Amino acid sequence: MSEDMNQKGLEIRREVLGQQYVDDSIQASADMGFGMPLQELVNKYCWGEVWGRPGLSRKTRSMLNIVMLSALNRPHEIKIHVAAALRHGCSEDEIMEIILQITIYCGVPAAMVTHKIAREVIEEHRAQGRERP
Repeated sequence: MSEDMNQKGLEIRREVLGQQYVDDSIQASADMGFGMPLQELVNKYCWGEVWGRPGLSRKTRSMLNIVMLSALNRPHEIKIHVAAALRHGCSEDEIMEIILQITIYCGVPAAMVTHKIAREVIEEHRAQGRERP
């Protein structure tokens, strides 16, 4: 795997999750002296190879991630992907529809957790002066 794919993945990762979040994650791994191989693998394969493919929009990928992460009960990751979905033009109404799908296919507890997180992210999004997509 080339360094080019690592760089491509890093750029996409920063665009999707936000530069500060990604840089903080990488810095934490570097500070520990542990975790950089994992960071590089994630950059190359997750962000470079998969998110870099042309078949789905970033909005669609973000929406899919919200569902999958809800099913897997990964609240921290749900939070960053709800924020990413909003950045990619997902509306609050679309996020509610996603949560309704989660309710039926993943269960009420998963949907309730996702709803709480989405509400917090949307409130932060509004507080930063961002308009509803």
